[in-house]
Amino acid sequence: MSPEPAADQIQVAVAVRACSGFAELDGCVELQRQIWGYSSDDVIPRRLFVVAQRIGGQTLGAFSPSGELVGFAMALPGWRDGMSYLHSHMLAVLPAYRNSGLGRRLKLAQREDALARGIRLMEWTFDPLESKNSFFNIEKLGAIARSYSAEFYGVSSARLQGGRPTDRLHAEWWMESDRVRRAIAGEHPSAGSSGAPVLERIELPEGLEEWKESAAGHEQALAVQAANRKRFQEAFARGLAVTGFVRGGSGGGTFQLSHWLPETTFSDRRERNGSVPERS
Repeated sequence: MSPEPAADQIQVAVAVRACSGFAELDGCVELQRQIWGYSSDDVIPRRLFVVAQRIGGQTLGAFSPSGELVGFAMALPGWRDGMSYLHSHMLAVLPAYRNSGLGRRLKLAQREDALARGIRLMEWTFDPLESKNSFFNIEKLGAIARSYSAEFYGVSSARLQGGRPTDRLHAEWWMESDRVRRAIAGEHPSAGSSGAPVLERIELPEGLEEWKESAAGHEQALAVQAANRKRFQEAFARGLAVTGFVRGGSGGGTFQLSHWLPETTFSDRRERNGSVPERS
């Protein structure tokens, strides 16, 4: 077995580009099975990738020098509140290529393509019990979250879900905002970076990673999920948003919530549309 590639080798060697042809789209289908262990009920089929490309979505792949698909990002177009946006439904990277910045490269490629087409907002969902993804989304990319859905996808066959309800936070990535520009420049914007104080903190306890991965800790993980679900929903009802995340140990961490308003996006929309629609 050949050794896993080093992170710096991956950055240079892996090419990120739009997927082309059925064979590459079939590779996206297969990666879902390899990475998440999806059953046939949960796998997104090739035909949806074809449709996504046709109707203005995205299917971007990460390819090794040999042409192997080692990761992908897939987004669908959406329309809400008088504006178009992209919903990034999947981002997948093979284990051997993780922690190399490849996930970030895929997100930045999505951003570059979206902005070139005049699309300023991208959304996606993430598991509020996953500290690593939360840190990546909020601190590394500069997304915020102000909406929570309980059991968003229904029952999931994903190994990582562990039989828990598929609760999700909804990330909003305002791709032209100063907050996002700072984040992708490596400044890791925090909740207080624009002067807004942290008004609430929601904790992921240390040990959560082990609880999620073991039968013995299943009930503890469920209890954390239920308690945090209530706190997120109450905080969002008061107009707060997740604007920061501090990582802890063993799957722990702290969500920081504050008041948040888009920096220039809504004013830009007012100029284009004549008014700023309310958010439901």
